[in-house]
Amino acid sequence: MPSPHSATTILTPCTLSLVVPCYNEEKTLAHCIEKVLALRSEQLKLEIIIVDDCSKDKSFEIALTLEQRFPEVKVLHHTLNQGKGASLRTGFAHATGDFVGIQDADLEYDPLEYRKLLEPLLRDEADVVFGSRYLRPGSRKILYFWHSWMNKTLTFVSNMMTNLDISDMETCYKLFRREIIQSIELKEDRFGFEPEVVAKIAQKRCRVWECAISYLPRSYEEGKKIGWKDGARSLYCILHYSAHTAPFPMQLLLYLIIGGTSAVCNIVLFMLFLQVGLNLTTAIVTAYLSAAAINYFLCILILFRHKAAWSTPGEILAYLITLAIMGFFDAEITLFLSTTGIPLFLSKSIASLFGFAGNFLLRKYLVFPEKSIA
Repeated sequence: MPSPHSATTILTPCTLSLVVPCYNEEKTLAHCIEKVLALRSEQLKLEIIIVDDCSKDKSFEIALTLEQRFPEVKVLHHTLNQGKGASLRTGFAHATGDFVGIQDADLEYDPLEYRKLLEPLLRDEADVVFGSRYLRPGSRKILYFWHSWMNKTLTFVSNMMTNLDISDMETCYKLFRREIIQSIELKEDRFGFEPEVVAKIAQKRCRVWECAISYLPRSYEEGKKIGWKDGARSLYCILHYSAHTAPFPMQLLLYLIIGGTSAVCNIVLFMLFLQVGLNLTTAIVTAYLSAAAINYFLCILILFRHKAAWSTPGEILAYLITLAIMGFFDAEITLFLSTTGIPLFLSKSIASLFGFAGNFLLRKYLVFPEKSIA
């Protein structure tokens, strides 16, 4: 059935580059390209870049045949399988059109709907346009509840971190101005591309639009490749690429998790060191320094950007200075409160609360200084 957007007329002459990442899609690749070619019009020129990611079937041979048949088709090939994100990086680097989009080869998306996605770009109202599967009107094919739930949850977490209000972060259909996508340094090789690129367009303050699109999902029996491991990787990528510029409350929440994890490690290691025969002072210092190292690595893994303002030695030095400052205040507050008659455990707990706040602020503004997204 034709898409409800397929009748959209392109009035402004432009060239659309569509990158088609391909891995073992011999059953659908030719049909996909034929559907993409239906986008052509007098005003809309196409550049179709098929990136074969070292397919084990006949996908590469089919792609070469398509390249010979159609002047719009260009074929690139990876000699090693690298993943969808790597294929997209390769395709983006070779794109020459005014706008650059993504077209999976599996026929889950209707290429004709790119006409609708182009409209905000041609009106100069957007820099990036997403095609949302969750805004679509009308009937839809029902498949996996947990797959849909995972997508919506990842989108929700991404929105909290980027301060965008999109409905479908994981959608394949993302359309960019070429200068935008080619100015972004992308690193993810697999499906982590989606949260990474969303985070980076948010940090560039791009104008983002959404358009409703249709969607015909494949089952795993039909060749769907994404699974729960990709979902876990996406969650990590949301934090890794978004958290360092996330709104202040989100950063504070993440640091609560990091601080809590470090505190638990401190206590567990302290007890273990006592069990193996270390004296009390050595056990305290060793456990504290070990927990501080864990805290540092968790900070650069999921919350702050490594080397945001300093070189690695400078960053570590700044971190150690904050440890010394907060260690001094922790001891002084604990001793002062205990001399006023407050029980030692409560005195230490109050000092720890001050320490949590102080550690977070010093890490955010001294060790890893970076502006949050407003």
